[in-house]
Amino acid sequence: MKYVKKLRGARVYLSPMCAQDAQQYYEWLNDPAVTDGVGTTANVMSLEGEQRWLAENAGDYQFAIVLEEGDRLIGNGGIKEIDWKRRCGEVGLFLGNEADRGKGYGKEVLRLLLGYCFETLNLHNVQLHVFSFNARAIAAYKSAGFREAGRRREAYFLHGEWHDELAMDILQQEWLAQMR
Repeated sequence: MKYVKKLRGARVYLSPMCAQDAQQYYEWLNDPAVTDGVGTTANVMSLEGEQRWLAENAGDYQFAIVLEEGDRLIGNGGIKEIDWKRRCGEVGLFLGNEADRGKGYGKEVLRLLLGYCFETLNLHNVQLHVFSFNARAIAAYKSAGFREAGRRREAYFLHGEWHDELAMDILQQEWLAQMR
């Protein structure tokens, strides 16, 4: 089996990333439908660069997002910038194909990541960043319990317009209260 069900949800699970998926990530990370939302549209990703990134980062709290039905890779999510002394970290995710967006998979992935952050890693504060035009993502983050913690005004230029970057966060006790 290519994927391991490390963190299981109802419809998706998170698996350690596979080097064999480099081609798929390479395609997604050069697709403006993905990169516009994650802020990397100006970047150019090579297949070799993605293979190198996977080799260097695959075990560092980075996960493949896999659909339970059919074991199909649909995206990537993970935890980064962990500060163990302050017990803080940052989560992020993307779904590669438009057909997989708007179905609640992102919210389910967030719940898996937050459960891991707060219940396994014992983090106290988890944040994420999102651009102001991404209303669908902002709604998913709010429904998972995130609150706006700050706003960096006009921090992202995309398609001829400036957009704000929002910082959102959730505390361990807020997460635990909503899980009761």
